[in-house]
Amino acid sequence: MTRLTGVGVLVTRPAHQAEHLCQLIEAEGGAAVRYPALEIKPRPDRAAVRAAVGPADRYDLAVFVSANAVRFGTELLGGRRDLPIAAIGQATAAALNAAGFQVSFLPEEGADSESLLALPQLADLAGQRVLIVRGPGGRELLFEAMTARGAQVQYAEVYTREAAYPSLERKAEIETLWRQGGIRAYTATSVEILEALVGIVTFRCRELMHSTALVTGARRVADAATRLGLGSPLVLADSPEDAALVRALVRWQGQVKP
Repeated sequence: MTRLTGVGVLVTRPAHQAEHLCQLIEAEGGAAVRYPALEIKPRPDRAAVRAAVGPADRYDLAVFVSANAVRFGTELLGGRRDLPIAAIGQATAAALNAAGFQVSFLPEEGADSESLLALPQLADLAGQRVLIVRGPGGRELLFEAMTARGAQVQYAEVYTREAAYPSLERKAEIETLWRQGGIRAYTATSVEILEALVGIVTFRCRELMHSTALVTGARRVADAATRLGLGSPLVLADSPEDAALVRALVRWQGQVKP
């Protein structure tokens, strides 16, 4: 059953993370338009990061906040496989499993800091040393909440986010497709992606975003859209996971009048 037939979706995930979402959209008959807004790169000063983190055996818990954190950060654990590991979301857990690590703490629902912090096993962290593996910046909720619960928390920022630089030809292609009605929705799974997207589309595409549905799994992305002055109709998924985004798209398409 192809429930997204005729629906073009601008997929803005970094290129190495976009293919699964594109395949799910295409399986429903939609047209996935690949237009990565960010590039994810390893930190150039990785030796300094390792030195600051120190040996893995000093920690009682490692928290990975994304699949990118797994991609660039598991080397910090060295050969240690008995360290309890927490993952935010199924995609992060799957990446850890693929890397040979067992996940000890994973929310049954949700893919954000609040969902992880709601686990009863993490309610009391007195005397625990916690390593949070992530990219630069981002929310401070995990650090603040775990510190308040008695933990000593250390960040390991293992990758960088940089705005993508599509060619002028690609920008023109996207504008033409958008103007012709070939893009009816666009994804933004993080505030950073949304902010980068606004900066790498043409002025006309920026105008067209007002009438194009924003598909996201995070309320804070919707809040950022408002802050950026976007009037995009909101399609809010249960989580930023690929399958949840597509389910939300299908529900939205079913509600849109022909």
